[in-house]
Amino acid sequence: MGSLRRLAVLDDYQRVAASYADWDALRARGVDVVFFHEHLGDDAARALQGFDAIAAMRERTAFDRAALERLPALRLLVTTGMANASIDLAAARERGIVVAGTPGSAAGAPELTWALLLAALRNLPVEDGNARSGAWQQTVGREAEGMTLGIVGLGRIGSRIARYAHAFGMSVAAWSPHLTDERSAAAGAERAATLLELAERADILSLHLRLSDSTRLVVGERELRALGPDGLLVNTARAGLVDTDALVRGLTEGWLGGAALDVFDTEPLPHDHPLASAPRTVLTPHLGYVTSASYEVFYPAIVENVQAFLDGAPIRVLG
Repeated sequence: MGSLRRLAVLDDYQRVAASYADWDALRARGVDVVFFHEHLGDDAARALQGFDAIAAMRERTAFDRAALERLPALRLLVTTGMANASIDLAAARERGIVVAGTPGSAAGAPELTWALLLAALRNLPVEDGNARSGAWQQTVGREAEGMTLGIVGLGRIGSRIARYAHAFGMSVAAWSPHLTDERSAAAGAERAATLLELAERADILSLHLRLSDSTRLVVGERELRALGPDGLLVNTARAGLVDTDALVRGLTEGWLGGAALDVFDTEPLPHDHPLASAPRTVLTPHLGYVTSASYEVFYPAIVENVQAFLDGAPIRVLG
């Protein structure tokens, strides 16, 4: 604990972080605050040499054991949100690095999920381009009402998605590894016995599981084929939940109806990635938490965390 010299604020893509918090409160205590506007990627450890405090935006930058070993000066690592699978908490503890989180907004990710779902059903990316080019009404959209929404992961976000679905006149079914009939019923969903059964029943499959060793690639070719040539996959959770190769094959070969995605195995998404040119897709650049309401919580909380560390009493410590 005690003094800190330099704080790196990562992935400030929109160049707005400076306006969302009182960073001068840290500068007054001798902390040099540096904003990084581009994703550092593989260069992160090299670029962050000499920083003893880092503020990471969600899971965009991995701080695994190897990365932490390359950051000998690091003493405080703050992540937005109260969980970050990209940080090796055990390795951080071994190195005496304090890892802390922040609160966030509960509405951002569910609202984007619903926006993607509707955009895919009504072919909005295609028709937006058509309206701008004069190619009038080239597709026939579908209505959510009367469809079955399959929710994978019925936690805080999944339960909110279930409420949205009911408001749109949809039936709701759900599955997760430890979901009970009682929890499912409380959310207004019918529990499916297996993920495959859920995919077979659903018109739309929306993913809201946390990524772990047990859930990695939980949606594979078998589940995507069960969803079918009219089925839609929506993923605003984690790309690692889905077999991306199978997803691309399903879209290009036509045995999967479509995909609406906010998360990708590699971010930012390379322009030549197969998903970038795959048909029947709606793609957004990991915008689930990118709202003014989220930033109004994230960035002031980062300042609070740094101040608490400087005071010798860290708050919101993870792990």
